[in-house]
Parts: sequence; C-alpha cells; structure tokens
Amino acid sequence: MISEPLSPSSGPDPHQGGHRPRVAVAGASGYAGGETLRLLAGHPGLEVATVTGHSSAGRPLSEAVPHVDLPGELVLAETSVGTLRGHDVVVLALPHGESGRIAAALRAEDPDVLVVDLGADHRLEDPADWADYYVGEHSGTWTYGMPELPLHLAAGETGPTRQRELLSAAREVAVPGCNATAVTLALAPLVRAGLVDHTALSAVLPVGYSGAGRTAKPHLLYSEAAGGAAPYGVGGSHRHIPEILQNLRRSAGITDARLTFTPVLVPMSRGILAVVTAPAGNGVREADLLDALGADYEGEPAITVLPAGSVPSTQQVTGANLARIGATVDRRSGQVTVLCAIDNLVKGTAGAALQSMNLALGLPEHAGLSRTALAP
Repeated sequence: MISEPLSPSSGPDPHQGGHRPRVAVAGASGYAGGETLRLLAGHPGLEVATVTGHSSAGRPLSEAVPHVDLPGELVLAETSVGTLRGHDVVVLALPHGESGRIAAALRAEDPDVLVVDLGADHRLEDPADWADYYVGEHSGTWTYGMPELPLHLAAGETGPTRQRELLSAAREVAVPGCNATAVTLALAPLVRAGLVDHTALSAVLPVGYSGAGRTAKPHLLYSEAAGGAAPYGVGGSHRHIPEILQNLRRSAGITDARLTFTPVLVPMSRGILAVVTAPAGNGVREADLLDALGADYEGEPAITVLPAGSVPSTQQVTGANLARIGATVDRRSGQVTVLCAIDNLVKGTAGAALQSMNLALGLPEHAGLSRTALAP
C-alpha cells in the first residue's frame, strides 16, 4: 500500500472519530463496480454505505461479489435516485447512456454530492463526437479523472499544468476509458515533445475479457474465448478514439492528430498491453523518448517509466494501480514503439476513480491504493 497517512489537514481521520464520507456504488455487481468495492474495502477514510444493482437487486452483496470483504451484510438495492440520494459520494458503474439522467437528478438535489461516473456519459467535450460514437443525447462534460494528464499551456498562458489540479475542486468526475488510459499515457508526452508524427499514430491493444463487462454473451463464453484472439471496434469505430484524440488536444495543443486503434480480446481475465507505434521525428533516439516520458511523469506514483531495453507486461500490473511504460526506436523502419501495461479494472477504471475521489475529497491521492501487483 502506498504510504500516505491521513491527517486532519488532508481529510477525515477515521481513527480520530471524524466523519467518514459515505459512499454509494451503483452497479456494484458488475466488474467495474465490484473492483471499486474491492478498493474501497481497503480505504481508511471512506465508508461503503449502499450498493445497488439491476438483475442482482435483492441479493446479498456477499453472494453477488463474494471476493469483497466489507463489514456488515449489505444487500443490493434497486438503482434509483431515491436509493442513491443522501450520500457524500455516489459512484455510477452503469452501462453507457444510463448515468446521465441519474447524475443530473442527484446533482440537482444536492450540489455538494460528489458523483463519479465510470461510464462514458460525461467524458467527451464535443457533442458531435458523442453523436458519432454513441447513442442518445450528450449528457455534458465533467472533470476528467486522469490526474497525471499533462495540460498544454500556450506561450505566456497561465493555468493548471496537470489534470489533478482541476480534480481537487470537482464535484462531477468522468473516469477515463481503460483503453484510452493506456494509449493516452503512452502517447501524450511524446506528442507534446514533438518526437513522433501525430498524424500517423497506431495502437493495437491486447485486452482481457473483463473489459467487455460481466453480462453473459455468446462470444464471451470460455469455450468461445479460450485459445483465440478476437479483434473488435476495428476500422475507426471504437468509442475510445475521440477520447484519446481529445486528451492529445488538451495535453499537446494539437488538433490534427490521427489514430488507427484496434483492441483485441485475448484469453486473460484482466489487463491491457497498449502497443503504440508512430513515425519517429528526425534524429529521435530512444533516450529522447524516455527523457520525455520521465519528465512528464516524474514523481507520479501510479506511473513507472522503464529504463532503456525494458518492456512491460500485463502480469507486472495485475491488481495494481500502476501503469508501466517502455519505449524504443526501430532504426530500420523509422518507427517509435511505446508499450503501456495497465490492469483495465484498476488503473484503467476503479483505481483512477479512487485517485480522483481522494483528490476531490481532500484526501491523499493514493490512499487505499497499491502499486504492487499480484504474482503469479
């Protein structure tokens, strides 16, 4: 566990009898909601008070999510505004398109409630991007939950240089998509430094099956998935593409980035290995790539930039709130290759949610989170 003890100046201390913020998790029986509960169970300054579900409503949490150890015997309630109101924090782990209505009602009733959306409803800034990739009306844009994202400032401009500065005052947080997290963290420093051709970006991502959710579907059955690899969202149709391009606009100030993006389901439960390539700038060396990554991520506990000659794997981040990044240059092809490994359910979803939640509540950013992976 990252050692960041709570203090009176940084948030409520449960050992001093102070108020611990009460958290409700909607969609608690899904993979994203269940992972959020797993992390919250080890958080010293937050209390899980309510859990809700859809098809699982009425079941004890210990049956629906048996690996999560929380005090008491919570029962999954129906997901409704009435059930979720009255909490300090509400986490929405709902399918895309379902968070907007509930979130709007909660915020209208209580402007002080912190609402953290794990879905896509509030990630995109441009309603046209939403219309191109999703169904239904755009629900608005919330503060983006990627604390480490560097922000572009034009010459002479002042303002926040990291997304975490915006999260410290947020009451509405949009948690990034898991694939978007891996690709953004790999690319942003290199595009910012002008080390790659940002008009010819390509990413292929082996992804674990938990990224597809917990709902039973024929193509997600073990007999269908085992021993094979299945691409999806090909041909520029994946919904994380506009999110990644938005992140590059915000971090590098560029508006003409182009990205070919292909995720591939592979037979592992969790994990993403983003393999990102782009033409190298003239004279760009491996050391230049690592210097740019190191400069932008210096002091970031949840990001490790690997030394020259090292590459990450998904096993190195399983269960950890950590991104491991390696980079190199292929001199023969003139291509840069950047690899970023994350656990899609932790750093890709619930870990980013908890980081953002901690910042918004004035708690130490990494409280309740570990950068140590599970092995074997």
